[in-house]
Amino acid sequence: MSLTLSNVTILANLAQLALTDEQANKSLAKLNDIFALVEQMQSIDTTGIEPLSHPIAVLLPDLSLRLRDDVVTETNRREDYQKPAPATQDGLYLVPKVLD
Repeated sequence: MSLTLSNVTILANLAQLALTDEQANKSLAKLNDIFALVEQMQSIDTTGIEPLSHPIAVLLPDLSLRLRDDVVTETNRREDYQKPAPATQDGLYLVPKVLD
């Protein structure tokens, strides 16, 4: 994927940034470099490679992190939290549309 200068201008506008032409060109180059790196990383075959629990696990495979057990500790109070909301549907908060 490659961006154009008009894409950078649109992104800057959405982020409410005022960029000069020089800044927009520098941003374009940096963003395209990032996308090129992502494409390069996606091309790597990771078949058979197990995910790491922590980056240091590459160096210390016997590392055991002191993590608590992943158990539910509180009751589901979604309905209580959504009662004061002006509008909800299917457990989600409904908000007005902001962007077109």
